Amino acid sequence: MKVPVFIRKASIQDAKIIFNLVMELAIYEKSPLEVHTSELDFHKGLDEGLFYAILAVDEHQQVLGMALYQNYFSTWNGKALYLEDLIVREPYRRYGIGTLLFEAFLEEARFVGAKIVKWQVLDWNELAKGFYRKYNTKFYPGWENGVIYLHQKI
Repeated sequence: MKVPVFIRKASIQDAKIIFNLVMELAIYEKSPLEVHTSELDFHKGLDEGLFYAILAVDEHQQVLGMALYQNYFSTWNGKALYLEDLIVREPYRRYGIGTLLFEAFLEEARFVGAKIVKWQVLDWNELAKGFYRKYNTKFYPGWENGVIYLHQKI
């Protein structure tokens, strides 16, 4: 890719594009009906500091991808950041934008004093797992995700 790519933190004004990126990811993962958030949720979340995002943009401020993350506390490690989503828009994949975003996320984690970063990757996504292995990622077999969707009847 010949165009310069810039990394910047997201602001409340980016809520719509963040939501659109999440929908693009959901379509890629063949799960668009599983998204129960709205643009308003992302606006409120950014405003309330529930999450943060780092954006990759071109010289025209067109968003090419993002890393969306949040703070959490690990009982075994202390301060931590959780990477909720790392998304690069389809036409811009394989140009190193994911690397720029992931390394900006790691830099932010070090800056805020996190001792660990964590994320999930789908078991079938060998391309993503290969990407993360370049960073000495440790995958923990045997752990399964527990989820309760509170918007559904229990």
